[in-house]
Amino acid sequence: MDKLALVTGATSGIGKAFADRLAADGYDLIIVGRRKDRLEEFASAHRGVTVRAVAADLSTDAGIDTVAGICAAEPLTMLVNNAGVAHYMPLAELPADKARELVHVKVLAPTMLTRAVVAGMRERGGGKIINVAGMIAFSGPADKAVMPRRAVYAGSLAHLVAMSQALGVELDDTGVQVQVLCPGVVATEFHERQGLDMSVVPRMSAEDVVTAGLRGLELGEVVCAPGVEDTRLLDAVFQADLAAFGGQSPVLASRYRAE
Repeated sequence: MDKLALVTGATSGIGKAFADRLAADGYDLIIVGRRKDRLEEFASAHRGVTVRAVAADLSTDAGIDTVAGICAAEPLTMLVNNAGVAHYMPLAELPADKARELVHVKVLAPTMLTRAVVAGMRERGGGKIINVAGMIAFSGPADKAVMPRRAVYAGSLAHLVAMSQALGVELDDTGVQVQVLCPGVVATEFHERQGLDMSVVPRMSAEDVVTAGLRGLELGEVVCAPGVEDTRLLDAVFQADLAAFGGQSPVLASRYRAE
């Protein structure tokens, strides 16, 4: 198999759009999702490539271990960590099972799947890893009126940004590309499953998000923000991060010293 991609969360939204586009581009696919019927429906509709459907729940250790095993064993040329859940609510009101599910799906699963695939890609001298996050990853400093009710969700996406950036540096000159894909609001079933009506909110199509992600790989972007026209805004964020990191000292800052 010259081109083999594994896509999580492939039964709808961005994941399905990735799977559709990659199949059209001649990739053989391993598609992962919770809904076996939708996986099989996708496989039946894409006879021109080999499609392996894997029903797995990435909110569980068993599901993560199953897919990580596939990532380690198969000669993947692309991994798309797309699976997601939202659970938008204040942390104090977030049930423990929902918090655990969110962290498993958006932090633990992409971390462990990426870990499983990296060694083989590096040995083969190439590969592409796309971690689907979102612009909410940059919303931490926002005022409560602007971005309330999603502390764990925002934190999980911020993890994907930092991990992807650091991993991209680790894999420099290996032929393995890493990207974190950060769309804004996208027209998918994602919000509907959380009981949110987004019908009046301007939204990007999942197909446009995929177009941006794949083109971003060609451009060498580690952070791909499909709806941000002025990339200097992103550059300013990252330069500020590095300035703060470089501005540290072993000497206690003056504002913390007793007068």
